Amino acid sequence: MSSWVRVVVGALAAATVAVTAACAPASLPVDVGPAPTSSASQAPLQVKGTSGAPPTLEYEQPFAVVEPGSRTVWPGTGDVLERDDPVLLNLYAQDGRDGSELQNTFRTAPVAYAMTERSLGNHLFEALEGKRVGTRLLLMEEQDGVPVLLVADVLPARASGVEAAAPGKNLPQVRLDELGAPTVRVPRGVEPPSELVVHPLIRGSGHQVRAGQIVTVEFTAVRWSDGGVVDTTWTEGTPPQSAEIGIGRLVEGWDQGLLEQTVGSQVMLVVPPQDGHANTTSRLAGETLVYVVDILDAHSADPHPAGAEEEPEKKEG
Repeated sequence: MSSWVRVVVGALAAATVAVTAACAPASLPVDVGPAPTSSASQAPLQVKGTSGAPPTLEYEQPFAVVEPGSRTVWPGTGDVLERDDPVLLNLYAQDGRDGSELQNTFRTAPVAYAMTERSLGNHLFEALEGKRVGTRLLLMEEQDGVPVLLVADVLPARASGVEAAAPGKNLPQVRLDELGAPTVRVPRGVEPPSELVVHPLIRGSGHQVRAGQIVTVEFTAVRWSDGGVVDTTWTEGTPPQSAEIGIGRLVEGWDQGLLEQTVGSQVMLVVPPQDGHANTTSRLAGETLVYVVDILDAHSADPHPAGAEEEPEKKEG
């Protein structure tokens, strides 16, 4: 059992598949040609909606792709994407003939890629190169006679925001490398806290995490007892992890500690056994665990629940 998940069943299986497949290029966002020229006679296509939710595409059906290409729906304001960077994307695609849905990661979880032609495909790579985190792109391509209309949202691959106050001397200290991977140092000779500690290290500017949402994170977990790493996503080839939050699928420390934190934040959780794996058969049952969690995304599995307001948007231990 992972160091952060108690039970993973049901609807979450789809999210796990989506994330696990992140190392392979998706079938849709490839082979998109150069940007359309001003002289191309392309029928109008409008992309509406807010970030964090699937877009609405407005066009006359059937839609014919006269000139394959891409355009920026809105620019991002985050870090610039560069070769070999990790890239996290939410993808939504329709068949332009009848508007039927071909792909929708908003129902599951965003997909992780590397910023390379091999991972993304040549033309999606070219469309994303130099863009910033937060960008929404529209790509149009005909594949095997199907007009594919794909919208890609570029999500953060690490926490970004305003640095919060450093933890006190009786709490673990965290240092980040140039890629954002944390190293956690547990204070020597100090007894672990008996209650859950939630300490934001970076305060992101995104919306707040709500119960029932699928949260996507990078994280590292260490034992308080000896500082040993028991779980981490910060290794080459390991994608971010996604799970539903606040409904009992995760350990109590996560369900309590990450709710109402903002997307883009980095949060340190010190989780005592009663909020972790106490009363289970886990080898971590008696351990106080320290997690450093980068919150990359949080959205509802059903992006448009009735009466809800639209929002922008374990592994073995």
